[in-house]
Parts: sequence; structure tokens; C-alpha cells
Amino acid sequence: MGDAVGQMLASAVGIAISPLPLIAVILMLATPRGRSNGIAFTVGWTVSLAVLVTVVVLAGSGADAAGDGGPATWTLWLKLALGVLFVLMAVRQWRGRPKEGQEAGQPGWMRAIDGFTPVKAAGLAAALAVANPKNLVLAVGGAVSIASSTADAGGKAVAGVLMVVVASLCTTLPLAVYLFGGARSARVLGEWKEWMGRHNAAIMTTVLVVLGAKYIGDSLSGLA
Repeated sequence: MGDAVGQMLASAVGIAISPLPLIAVILMLATPRGRSNGIAFTVGWTVSLAVLVTVVVLAGSGADAAGDGGPATWTLWLKLALGVLFVLMAVRQWRGRPKEGQEAGQPGWMRAIDGFTPVKAAGLAAALAVANPKNLVLAVGGAVSIASSTADAGGKAVAGVLMVVVASLCTTLPLAVYLFGGARSARVLGEWKEWMGRHNAAIMTTVLVVLGAKYIGDSLSGLA
């Protein structure tokens, strides 16, 4: 199990510190239906990630992702491709960052959040979890790492649950602050949103470069 947890942890943390879902849930909590929308968003995010991770782990295990001496060759090639993709996404993220003195534009859905219902909030969470390219690649990479680990079925199941829990911290922590933080919660969440929004490009570029280097290094080491 330790092998499975160690392999997926970097991807799970990468998802957890992704600024977009954190900003989205904080905006949800500031709407007239803040409590219900925030809970719906968090549940939608967690369930969507859980489904995606489960499907990939089961598919990978069924395709013999783990060989007798370690990961199967095809998983190493897949991780190499994902590593290269991480690096390319990092370059695109950095090149697309707002120039000095320029503010990042808000997506249309951010401007429409005040009118969201819990159903729309859950749907947005699912889209950000499994349709956003960066989160999708991170989640698939982590799940493939679990499937190709040397852990048994029980160990892979525990690693999958831990991956979803860690990757969902970007939504569960703001919700917990909102529900239990009292009068200070609005100020704390506002500071988080401002900081994450201001440093979005630097955060995601760093995460993607580190993960790209790790995936490429691990795959080349296994293929050598």
C-alpha cells in the first residue's frame, strides 16, 4: 500500500492546490445560497473525482498495469507521455499569465455564480474536476500510478480513497472554514481567494513542472 500511496501523492497534492476549484467554491459560499451551493459544489467535486479515480484504477488493474517486477511497460510509456504533457501545459500556463499590471479575465461562469442553484453548483464542480484538462491529467496520472503499483487490491483501494480525500482539500477546507469559522470566515476566505488568484500562474506552472519532471524521470528509470 505504501508504494501506491507514494506514487499518487504528488498528483493528489497537485490537484489540491489548484487555484481554480478553491476560488470557485469560495465564490459559491459568498452567494445568497452559500451554504447549499458550497456543500453541493464540494460533494460534486469529491464524487466526480472518486468516480474518475475508481474507473482508471479498475481499468488499469484489469489491463495488468502492474507486472511481476513492477509497473508494466505500457504504463511507463503512458507516464512518460503524461510527463511531457505536464511540461507543455506548464509552458502554456506561464506564457498565458497576465502581464504586469494586467488583471486576469474572469470566466463567464464566475460572473453567473450568484444565480446558481445547488444542481448547477454540483455540475460546475464535476466539470472542473474531470473536464478541466489540468485536473483531468493530474487525476488520471495519479490513478495510473495506483494501478501500476505493487499493492494488492485492498492497498490500491485505500490509496484511491486517500487520493480523493487529499485532492478534495481545495474544496473541503474552504467549506469547513465557512461552516465552523464564525465571523472571521469571510475575511479568511477572501484572503485565500485573492492570494490564489494573484499567484495562479506561478502555482500551477511550478506544480506542472515538478510533476512533469517526476513522471518523466520515473518512466525513463523504469524503461532503462
